[in-house]
Amino acid sequence: MQSLLLLLPDFALIAMGVLLRRYFGLADAFWTGVEKLVYFIFFPALLFHALARATIDIAAMGPLFVVGLVTMAAGLLLGLAGRPLMGLDAMAFASRLQCAYRFNTYIGIAVAGKLSGAAGVATMGALCGAMVPFANMAAVAMLVRHGQGRLWQELAKNPLIIATLAGLAFNLSGAQLPAPVVPFLQRLADAAVTLGLLAVGAALRLGRSEGGRFGTIYLCAVKLVALPAVAWGLGRALGLTGVAFQVAVAFAALPTASSAYILAMRLGGDGPGVARLISATTVAAAVTLTAWLTLLRAA
Repeated sequence: MQSLLLLLPDFALIAMGVLLRRYFGLADAFWTGVEKLVYFIFFPALLFHALARATIDIAAMGPLFVVGLVTMAAGLLLGLAGRPLMGLDAMAFASRLQCAYRFNTYIGIAVAGKLSGAAGVATMGALCGAMVPFANMAAVAMLVRHGQGRLWQELAKNPLIIATLAGLAFNLSGAQLPAPVVPFLQRLADAAVTLGLLAVGAALRLGRSEGGRFGTIYLCAVKLVALPAVAWGLGRALGLTGVAFQVAVAFAALPTASSAYILAMRLGGDGPGVARLISATTVAAAVTLTAWLTLLRAA
């Protein structure tokens, strides 16, 4: 119950996003603008602010990055193993395969903050920022022959990667943020989580789609059940403890990122099918993420 109450405000914001989109007459263009504002302004500010001020344990970050990378690789391999269950052509399957290993950073930051405060936000921010290039490269590698994406250009312009690198560089330089800048960045960071979760709710799409039902269930189980178990075992094997271990497991248990839909559409993939899978993992995560947080609190 404590874990459920911990997540309740965040999933309430997601539910509010659903209601706002459905009943308040807010056009799709409005939500597109919100997503762009969060992605390019608010969320980079949150990452920079968290990393610039955090006390970063370099010794702990290396094993944490290994856990994150191996966990995503496990999701890719397990997803590939489930192709016979999907009943889809190559392009449609490549589009949906992303949902087995990509992660929703907005929910991740919110959960990490509830679990471990500012240290959790900074650690989750660093982990997500480090994993974004690998997630994008894996997804584009499966889709690029059917589209015209330019991988390295997209990575170089990715605002989350830029903000992560800038925050780490500022932190390691030993400089201090000017006093007026701190509350300014904090206000942008607060807006990032709130608007990001509302946008997640507004993007939910439910209903039937092509492909086998068991394939959808399988990919959801890989993302929400198998990957956290992998992260738990590997984290223990590598000696992760405290905030680093909690963040590693929470990261692996996150639902799929909405950016998987954007990439699928950009490269000519199965956007509607991806949107429904993202929605399925987000809704199911209300149960599975609660369960994993319960186990983390008991560990």
